[in-house]
Amino acid sequence: MTLKTLRLKSLWQKALAGAALLTLVPLSAAAGDWQERADWREIFRANEASGTLLVVDKREGGRSILVHDEERARERFVPASTFKIPHTLFVLDADVVEDEFQVFPWDGVERGFPQWNGDQDLRSGMRLSVVWLYQQFARELGDERERRYLEAIDYGNAEIGDDVENFWLEEGMLAISAEEQIEFLERLYRNELPFDEADQRLVKDLMIVGAGSDWILRGKTGWSGKLGWWVGWVERPSGPVFFALNMETPNRMADLPKRQGIVNEALRTLDALPPEA
Repeated sequence: MTLKTLRLKSLWQKALAGAALLTLVPLSAAAGDWQERADWREIFRANEASGTLLVVDKREGGRSILVHDEERARERFVPASTFKIPHTLFVLDADVVEDEFQVFPWDGVERGFPQWNGDQDLRSGMRLSVVWLYQQFARELGDERERRYLEAIDYGNAEIGDDVENFWLEEGMLAISAEEQIEFLERLYRNELPFDEADQRLVKDLMIVGAGSDWILRGKTGWSGKLGWWVGWVERPSGPVFFALNMETPNRMADLPKRQGIVNEALRTLDALPPEA
């Protein structure tokens, strides 16, 4: 039995022990403090988009919870490729992947996204959202380990059904809300998930999509074909600002740029992102 196997068996105990020290207050416990943003409604309307945006602003030691469409922010949807964030932690913990430098050969199958048609590593797999690579990881992890990891981190409904290669994709059983996405991201930000701190730090490095002199933007997109996600946080010297957006994509790929566009515009209303970001 390997060290990583022993670690998997003890994830529940570690998660429970960590909960005793956890400084986070569940968002649901502060539901009365959620503030609906009428100006964000106008941002969605201007983009002809239907969805929700939840932001938790923790700068200056505070905690402001801001939202567009509070009801939808608590509704669960398939996570699509936002699941690559915890999935990467799973494969690192299970030794399915050694490190960010390991190369995974392309299987030779031509896919609709040309950037997927080549060898990949963790960094390219995250940046390009390479589905076939993570389907390969899911096969290697197997049903039992996937379920154990999901339950150990209390991720959404923690269900995978009977299709280990597709449970987080369009017709999959796994589902999570914008509220739960942020609760998960806060734990990752603090290195409080039941994984090696080095693995958590690596995943956060893989999530960097932008930076300036006094800010870093970490995030991950997701798209089920019908629903788009953009989740992550902005790090400022005064503290982090977490965000989770999901929206309908009736125009399919034509709608995808709206995910980051809506969030960036909303974050600028809070001075969480500079105008040039």
